[in-house]
Amino acid sequence: MKIAFTAKGTEWDSAMDPRFGRTEFLLIYDDQSEDLTSLDNRSIANVAHGAGPQTAQKLSELNPEILITGNGPGGNAARALEQSGMKIYIGAGSMTVKQAYEAFKKGELKQV
Repeated sequence: MKIAFTAKGTEWDSAMDPRFGRTEFLLIYDDQSEDLTSLDNRSIANVAHGAGPQTAQKLSELNPEILITGNGPGGNAARALEQSGMKIYIGAGSMTVKQAYEAFKKGELKQV
């Protein structure tokens, strides 16, 4: 299973980014291969409108089954992600990526 995280860095100990659309990085963890990869999303900071849908498009291309984030995506982005079948979990904004993964495994995050 592939799990996506919104993050401020590219490592397990990076802080989660509570934002979805303007997250600095998207981290993808494949729990089968135990690979952690990242996608630099910092160029989205200069986009005036539509950051959420654009980030949702990038994320959909990576094909994760789950998204873990802080506050969750906005309306248009959330609809796009849900149409792809992705499950969204929120409440990890003040954690590290590793802590968010552990909280998800323990069922401590809220599914949208």
